[in-house]
Amino acid sequence: MKALVKEKAEPGLWLTDVPEPAVGPGDVLIRVLRTGICGTDLHIRAWDGWARGAVSAPLVLGHEFAGEVVETGRDVTDIAAGDLVSGEGHLVCGKCRNCLAGRRHLCRSTVGLGVGRDGAFAEYVALPAANVWVHRAPVDLDVAAIFDPFGNAVHTALSFPLVGEDVLITGAGPIGLMAAAVARHAGARHVMVTDVSEERLELAREVGASLALNVTGAAIADGQRELGLREGFDIGLEMSGRPEALRDMLANMTHGGRIAMLGLPSEEFAVDWARVVTSMITIKGIYGREMFETWYAMSVLLEGGLDLAPVITGRYSHRDHEAAFADAASGRGGKVVLDWTV
Repeated sequence: MKALVKEKAEPGLWLTDVPEPAVGPGDVLIRVLRTGICGTDLHIRAWDGWARGAVSAPLVLGHEFAGEVVETGRDVTDIAAGDLVSGEGHLVCGKCRNCLAGRRHLCRSTVGLGVGRDGAFAEYVALPAANVWVHRAPVDLDVAAIFDPFGNAVHTALSFPLVGEDVLITGAGPIGLMAAAVARHAGARHVMVTDVSEERLELAREVGASLALNVTGAAIADGQRELGLREGFDIGLEMSGRPEALRDMLANMTHGGRIAMLGLPSEEFAVDWARVVTSMITIKGIYGREMFETWYAMSVLLEGGLDLAPVITGRYSHRDHEAAFADAASGRGGKVVLDWTV
């Protein structure tokens, strides 16, 4: 089968032939229809310091996908050939304290699809049935392909109650944009999104942001005044991984404010912990999705009318992967999707 492979320990990706994956008794074989390009894939393509430490070549990339089930192992009973599915890209041990308690998203031995094992940038992918999400309601294929990052946005945005709250989102990348859409849909009063890209800020306006602020020419405090907030933001969703973004967020939270952090910093940085303590601010780290409560919430949000169409700004054949990855790396658009049927 054709697959997009990190074939060598150097920058680049190669579209090449690899064997079809084997299907064990508890596995599901899926014909891949669409895949989404993630920041993780960009790191692996660039072969940066993180990728060199986390990935062993050769490796089939990709963990965001939608596809059709073509075969199931003998022990699989609740998934059938023809089902439209997406996949949970965190494969857990099932034996640790958190897994046994049903908190699989907290497994210390998580293996990432397309990072620690061959992934979904291929014509076929095999997954344990426990990692397969069947779409029981109609869903657009491109949207189904980005359920993994959509889940990151939902997990982050719904970490704290949002109804009637004023929400600050730092970082208008694809997950920040989806979080803004979720926050509006879930009943937030104001949703302010910050970034340095005017193109992405325009997308934030399309998904319903009350205010999209370019922080190259204004501060979060300016946006707070523009929205008429007297005491600061109630909820912060940090999506950028930038030190200055978190510090400015902390400076503009109300007392007792709550922050969920998904953005992954590239290095350690200083935080005004005295402000955190005296303002009684809660900070919660987010990684991945709650299995499978977040997935249920995603499906229900879409059934309830949440529109993610503005977030998908690039669609390419998998054969045009170089152009697709350049688009995703530009920092100007939303999600980029690869079509594996053309």
